Amino acid sequence: MVKTVTKYVCQNCGYISVGWLGKCPECGTWNSFTEEVTYIDKRKVNTRSKLKDINISNLTKLSEINSLDENRIRTGIDELDRVLGGGVVRGSVVLIGGDPGIGKSTLMMQLSHKLVDKVVLYVSGEESQTQIKLRSDRLGLGYDNFYVLTETSFEIIATVIEKINPDLVIIDSIQTVYRNDVESGPGSITQLRESTYAVIQIAKARNVSFFIIGHITKEGFIAGPKVLEHMVDTVLQFEGEGTHAYRILRAVKNRFGSSNEIGIFEMTGSGLKEVKNPSEVFLSERSESNPGSVVSASMEGSRPILIEVQALVSSSGYSVPQRTATGFDYKRLAILIAVLEKKIGLHLSKFDVFLNIAGGIRIDEPSIDLAAAVSIISSFKETKVDSDMLVLGEIGLAGEIRTISFAERRVQEAVKLGFKKIVLPEGNVKNLKTINNVEYIPVKNIQDAIRLIL
Repeated sequence: MVKTVTKYVCQNCGYISVGWLGKCPECGTWNSFTEEVTYIDKRKVNTRSKLKDINISNLTKLSEINSLDENRIRTGIDELDRVLGGGVVRGSVVLIGGDPGIGKSTLMMQLSHKLVDKVVLYVSGEESQTQIKLRSDRLGLGYDNFYVLTETSFEIIATVIEKINPDLVIIDSIQTVYRNDVESGPGSITQLRESTYAVIQIAKARNVSFFIIGHITKEGFIAGPKVLEHMVDTVLQFEGEGTHAYRILRAVKNRFGSSNEIGIFEMTGSGLKEVKNPSEVFLSERSESNPGSVVSASMEGSRPILIEVQALVSSSGYSVPQRTATGFDYKRLAILIAVLEKKIGLHLSKFDVFLNIAGGIRIDEPSIDLAAAVSIISSFKETKVDSDMLVLGEIGLAGEIRTISFAERRVQEAVKLGFKKIVLPEGNVKNLKTINNVEYIPVKNIQDAIRLIL
């Protein structure tokens, strides 16, 4: 006996309801529920007796499994290899998301061009073969082992994969793919989940690597159920502002490497160009004569990056002053302002405060707290910070400057670019090696820092 079950699924978060709802109680999205029909076979089948004689061929001792690095495919794009942990693992599934026009398809095309000794299948459900060819010609790409398939039916895609046996498959995008045995339409929660599951099955069975491109919601999250990110091996987020040429590829999840690494690219007329020295690029347009500008160093995975922290403090024309942060956590900015008002008497209640991380990069770690605080005070007092000074340190609620991690790597990166004065928490200075012509300035609290810096 086959039973029909009707349910309503939120297309934004995957919440399931027995009836249609105007507003999702889970994510708050309006008009996001669609009807999905599921068929359940109620006939009981005794499978226990059938499983007794099955030969389990995929049972192996851990010590007998070969995990040589040759199982990775080097992409030839160093920034991408860095984020992936050294290359693409054979049989892995990588989900990459980002805003429309950010460069996801361009990156995949350039990746395909680098793998000239591999068979690559590019599956597109959004563009025609002519459009893909035009982009390839514009980027100066293309070779004989690069196949293009414009198809959305997963059954046909699976048949082509079996026929040409590629080393790498790129699906652009997973929202356009559908399975014929699933009742809901392309892009629905069920189709996304089932199509991704089928991709994973092929990847593991045939040892084929997959890159699947996913759309994102207006909130910046990859569209589809959260389980989608749990199913795949790696999740990459392609970030960047439309007004900036720089793009950041960030590993949100990585089963085969660090999830803190980032890769930096520059969008040019001929495609994405790797940024080998991001510190030098982010500081290239820095003005040395403006108050409110301070240089700090952030650790992105294993890589230290020098950044410019900019602040602007101006009289407010509103009863409630503005607090704006770009590339910096807004709540962290509010805490820093509260500490400055409480500990050094900096009254900002009648002033707007704007904080910006130059270059379009976003920093989440607390090691640049002191740089942000100094930039605010510098702008408020119209006092310049020395151009050859690097400021590091986390600020606690009591105004103390706490130690930071990887201080030595940050200092070495700063010295390479000619910085002579390094402001550090007192606890970090005692563990650093002395460097010729470089002065360490230890600080214990925010009062010491302001007295020594400004």
